[in-house]
Amino acid sequence: MYSTGSYSSIFFATGDLNKDSRLDIVVVNNDTGSIDILLGRYGGFQNQTTYSVGSDPYFVAVADFNNDTHLDIVVVNYNSNDVSVLLGYGNGSFAEQTRYSAGYVPSFVAVGDFNNDTRQDIIVTNSRSSYVSVLLGYGNGSFTNETRHSVGNSPISVAVGDCNNDTRLDIVVTNYGSNDVSVLLGYGDGSFAEQTRYSVGSDPYFVAVGDFNNDTRLDIVVANYRSNDVSVLLGYGNGSFSEQTRYSVGSSPYSVAVGDFNNDSRLDIVVVNSWSDDVGVLLGYGNGSFAEETRYSVGSRPYSVAVGDFNNDTRLDIVVANYDSNNVSVLLGHGNGSFAEQIKYSTGF
Repeated sequence: MYSTGSYSSIFFATGDLNKDSRLDIVVVNNDTGSIDILLGRYGGFQNQTTYSVGSDPYFVAVADFNNDTHLDIVVVNYNSNDVSVLLGYGNGSFAEQTRYSAGYVPSFVAVGDFNNDTRQDIIVTNSRSSYVSVLLGYGNGSFTNETRHSVGNSPISVAVGDCNNDTRLDIVVTNYGSNDVSVLLGYGDGSFAEQTRYSVGSDPYFVAVGDFNNDTRLDIVVANYRSNDVSVLLGYGNGSFSEQTRYSVGSSPYSVAVGDFNNDSRLDIVVVNSWSDDVGVLLGYGNGSFAEETRYSVGSRPYSVAVGDFNNDTRLDIVVANYDSNNVSVLLGHGNGSFAEQIKYSTGF
């Protein structure tokens, strides 16, 4: 068990922060205004190092913001209406934060090169508004002031990808208050076209993109918190999408991620069911449809999920942050679409 000293470690990001070919974890502690770094090692994780960020940090992402081949960190701070950027030294340690203003009550952050200058940029959803904020990167770890783009009501999360095959990054935003997603096509200069909106389920939270029917076109999957299902919208490759198909999952799905869990070259889905204390795995048929979920127990009130190979066996594993039990669950994959029982790592006292 690895304690972070926090009682609300609910979101995290993964990446190789110290260049040892093992995945590490960045955990957000929104009650202490900090993040913790847990470095991966054989058989588990090393004790954490803590870094201060803003007020009520909520979500985190990693990328190389200053082109030095070392991963850096960006955190959205829910109550201070900004983001914190911490530049990495490549050994698992980080510089002190630099903060940049975002919109009203930011909730989620994603990264991508939106203006094709080979520098990573930031996009932030602002949950008490109807817009997202784009901060373009200078390539030295600093960023421009935000530019705002209109979306639906109460945007919660955002995914980045090329939805119309023009080599320019586009964005997909979940709008919790209007029960839809907004698709904004990128012009390749850091700006975006006006949104097109598509209906999904009730209270959509998190979104991911992937090619679910092997047609080289990006598709969308959304976790719908109140309707207890996920919505899949297949892409036409021109930036537009089909009507949703919905698949039942557990109680109050919150977060979703994609990966090939059974090594059949077809993308699968994993969803966190926050009130049934489990995750659901839906194996893909490769035609845009999915099998019924198989559920695996995790901790109490799980919030977020990520996939990666945490034990270097070339099989995808699952990691989940559990809000009420103050721990992280790791489920090692067997490579056939099934998973071992959880291993828990404590994130509280």
